[in-house]
Amino acid sequence: MTHTLSSLSSAPLLFSGLFGGILLLLGIILWQGRKLRRLEQKIATFLSGKDGQNLETVLLETKESVKSLDEDIQELFSISNSLHQLGTKSIHKTAVMRFNPFKEVGGNQSYAVALLNGKNTGVVFSSLHTREGTRAYAKPVKNGEADGFPFTEEEKAVIHEALHSFQEKKL
Repeated sequence: MTHTLSSLSSAPLLFSGLFGGILLLLGIILWQGRKLRRLEQKIATFLSGKDGQNLETVLLETKESVKSLDEDIQELFSISNSLHQLGTKSIHKTAVMRFNPFKEVGGNQSYAVALLNGKNTGVVFSSLHTREGTRAYAKPVKNGEADGFPFTEEEKAVIHEALHSFQEKKL
């Protein structure tokens, strides 16, 4: 019986220890609840976008926008290739030379004009002015060389100038 009385005398100490532990646990629960509310507020702020949209909606809209931009880029790439192909076919290498083929006739009234495309193909026009009259010639150029008709020195020089005039202007 003495054993029972001694355990009853320590009961208030035991209850106060348990009560203190319960208060400590209650404090931890309240602190965790407060942290949880703050986290929920941060998540709600993060997931809500402008005008009340949520993050998922914003991401889906961004994905569609990127897809549309990718299609636009592909279309622009196709247009760029078409323009490049067209550019090699158009005349953009040109040169003009005036000259005097005969030293006794005054002035540089004769001329040669080279018009070449990106593949160095085109035509060279030349005009020779003499006392008797003026003669005009048109000769085809293929890959920067004569194509069936021999070139004069002036025609060769103007073709050479045309071939090198465009290289200086390349981007």
